[in-house]
Amino acid sequence: MKKFQAKLVSTFFYAGYFPFAPGTFGSLLALLIIWFLIPAFFYILIPLSIGIFFLSVWSATRAEEFFGQDGSPIVIDEVTGMVISLIFVPREIKFFLGAFLLFRFFDIVKLPPARQVEKLEGGWGVTLDDVIAGIYANLSLHLIFYFVN
Repeated sequence: MKKFQAKLVSTFFYAGYFPFAPGTFGSLLALLIIWFLIPAFFYILIPLSIGIFFLSVWSATRAEEFFGQDGSPIVIDEVTGMVISLIFVPREIKFFLGAFLLFRFFDIVKLPPARQVEKLEGGWGVTLDDVIAGIYANLSLHLIFYFVN
C-alpha cells in the first residue's frame, strides 16, 4: 500500500506521467489548482507549502526505489516549489504567470545552492532544489514588480 501511496503523491496524482515536460506540467497544474480552488491563498499557502514539503520528501524518497534517482515522473517537488513561488503574490494573472515562468527558470538553471542540495540523499535532494528555486522565483517576482511599479 505504501508503494501505491508514494507513487500517487510523488507523481501528483499521476501528473508526472505527462508525456513531455512532466515537471512543467506538474508546476502548471499546481498553479491552476491554487488559482481556482484556494480562494484565501495568502493564509493557506505557508502551511500548505510546509505540508507538501514533507510529503514530497517522504514520497520522493520512496519513489526513487522504482523511478530511479529524481525520476521524471516525480513532480511533487515541482508542486512544492510552485506553491512557495506564490506565497504573498497578488491574485492577478500577470503575477501568477510571472511566478510560473520564474520558477521554471530557476528550477532548470539551478543557481547555488540549488545544484549543491540536489546532491543530498533521497527526497531531500529531490525536493530542496525546488524549494530554493521557489524562493528565488518568489523573491525575484516581488523585486521585479516593486521596481516596475
